[in-house]
Amino acid sequence: MTTASRNPLGPGTEVPGREERYRDAFQRTLRDELNRDENVYIIGEDVAGGPGREDQGIIDSWGGPFAATKGLIQDFGARRIVDTPISEAGFLGAAIGSALTGLRPVVDLMYFDFIGVAFDQIVSNASKSRYMFGGQTKIPLTMFARSGGGTGHAAQHSSNFYSILAHLPGIKVVVPSDPYSVRGLLAAAIRDDDPVMVCNHKKLINLTGFVPDEEYTIELGKGRLTRVGTDVTLVGMSWTTEVCNNAADRLKEEGISAEVVDLLSLSPLDEEIFLNSVAKTNKVVIVDEDSPRASMASEVAAVIAEKAFDSLDAPIKRVTGPHTPVPYSRDLENLFLPDEEDVIATTKKLLGA
Repeated sequence: MTTASRNPLGPGTEVPGREERYRDAFQRTLRDELNRDENVYIIGEDVAGGPGREDQGIIDSWGGPFAATKGLIQDFGARRIVDTPISEAGFLGAAIGSALTGLRPVVDLMYFDFIGVAFDQIVSNASKSRYMFGGQTKIPLTMFARSGGGTGHAAQHSSNFYSILAHLPGIKVVVPSDPYSVRGLLAAAIRDDDPVMVCNHKKLINLTGFVPDEEYTIELGKGRLTRVGTDVTLVGMSWTTEVCNNAADRLKEEGISAEVVDLLSLSPLDEEIFLNSVAKTNKVVIVDEDSPRASMASEVAAVIAEKAFDSLDAPIKRVTGPHTPVPYSRDLENLFLPDEEDVIATTKKLLGA
């Protein structure tokens, strides 16, 4: 089991809490939000176990391939934990309709790649309905899916095309990077009145870290610093924040002070946090697992080039996956993923170390 290497609340902060896996913090938040608001319900494939029909008895399920909803149907029933046919477009469309009428659906899309199956519902309905009705409606819709490579799920279950969703006006996109941030961002997403996609990287599922006992939210659209430094800014998102943190720790041992910006939110994008960091360090490496063309790494680089060019003492560097699908072969998959060695080598070259 991987263990997070930082206190998310900052040194010296003491609040009641626990060490908790990312997956457990995620499920605890679902349970808390179901208890807090009776309009919240969960819908998706395998979230309840079979059809979940009350007349047949409620059978607890495995909670999907990552056990995200395991046990919830026993406590909340089949009206709030809703199994669906294998039709992402169908059940996402139903969720959007229910959100327009006042419910707060939480939609399990299973794998990030499956967004493509429901893309028309996202583009034409979720993202545009509030605008097209002149602000008279709300769409309190939360979607979540598992993204990323490194776990042997092959090309059709390992994508990270965050930038496609971030491109759409009307959709908020958040990328938690540890148990603390997934709890705060998921709660904020469910309580938000706009559609929000919560991207859960599969390599984070078993990451453990400190999580406060009390309920809390993290403001959507705000990033954070997980390391403070002076020589170079490392920008990460989701799993690559963990990569950046580990790289920063190793660079510190060699006398290089790296500041790590964890984006947390891709739309809205907190430009201020990485622009301020670049103004201090004058050098930046952006780490994004997605392929390089039109990626979030490209967007962050463009913002820096446009708004902080005079602060740069060296070219902007990106560390990304190659412009290929994610390989199934474990050796090739490991080569595909940006890792600490890639970040360290790029940083040293940038600094001329």
